[in-house]
Amino acid sequence: MSRHMEDIREYSGVWVFVEQRDGIPCRVSLELLGRGRLLADKLQAEATALLIGHGVSDHAEELIHWGADRVMVVDDPLAREYRTEVYTHIIAGQVNRERPEILLVGATWTGRDLAPRLAARLHTGCTSDCTDLDIDPETGLMVAVKPFLGRDVMAEIICPEHRPQMATIRSGILELPDKDDGRTGDVVHVDGGLKEEAVAVKVVKTQRSPSGGVALDDAEKIVAVGMGVGDEAGFERVRELAQLLGAELGSTTLPIDAGWISEAHKIGQTGKSVRPRLYLACGVSGAVQHTVGMINAELVIAINKDPKAEIFSVADYGIVGDLAEVVPAIIAELKSLKS
Repeated sequence: MSRHMEDIREYSGVWVFVEQRDGIPCRVSLELLGRGRLLADKLQAEATALLIGHGVSDHAEELIHWGADRVMVVDDPLAREYRTEVYTHIIAGQVNRERPEILLVGATWTGRDLAPRLAARLHTGCTSDCTDLDIDPETGLMVAVKPFLGRDVMAEIICPEHRPQMATIRSGILELPDKDDGRTGDVVHVDGGLKEEAVAVKVVKTQRSPSGGVALDDAEKIVAVGMGVGDEAGFERVRELAQLLGAELGSTTLPIDAGWISEAHKIGQTGKSVRPRLYLACGVSGAVQHTVGMINAELVIAINKDPKAEIFSVADYGIVGDLAEVVPAIIAELKSLKS
């Protein structure tokens, strides 16, 4: 057996990087923790949640309830704000020290910056924007599944010669696991091993997005708008409908290009993936570039005047009609019910 293969066999365990906002774990990290739990069970290995930030220790125990056997916490003022250099140094240091076999990262803005830097630092590969993860029963390798050639082909990718095996997945692709408040595990605090003077990038100011509201990835109800609304007045009617339903507003590409709504609301291949209980599509054509981001919604209702619109093929219920007539009618009915 080669020395290289001996080195690979020294790696064990599944790690999930837990991204957090103000100390609260992001949904995508909890989804990944659920899948990491399944992968670890198949490998008969330990699932570790890696929680980095400042003032995050109070949330460590909760990650055990979501599936972790162990939570590794780096609670350091230096890690209060995400900085590529800081987080890469901390995670790469712990990976080199403990040698996990698999490392999973959410495909968020942070994850898409962090994962490739980590892969380069650790001299391994990383499969990005996967739609599924599993373990090959014969080889024990992680199999990362992702779309290829515009989703016409699903590629299965393995990393047989380097460790850790890495992958990123967007929020909403995987199911949120059941939380088990009876689960027990270990919380381990470790030192990040970095001083402020050694960090080249300094955070001068942090400013929150003015959009407000609940993040689309966490929304229970979403009203999505497409160019079928016709004009900005039609868009505003759909916005009113979303407000009455207590729903978040999502969008296809064209309303964003028209300047009616910000890029943060984009759903689809180049936007967010969502998994709401209700997805109401208003004037959405149903092109695959959009539907790939909402295909996991629990209930899909579509409104479109074109009976052949592709959105009806993924909808549970469809309303064929002019939005200028259908949406005001729904709004009037909702107002009547509320009064």
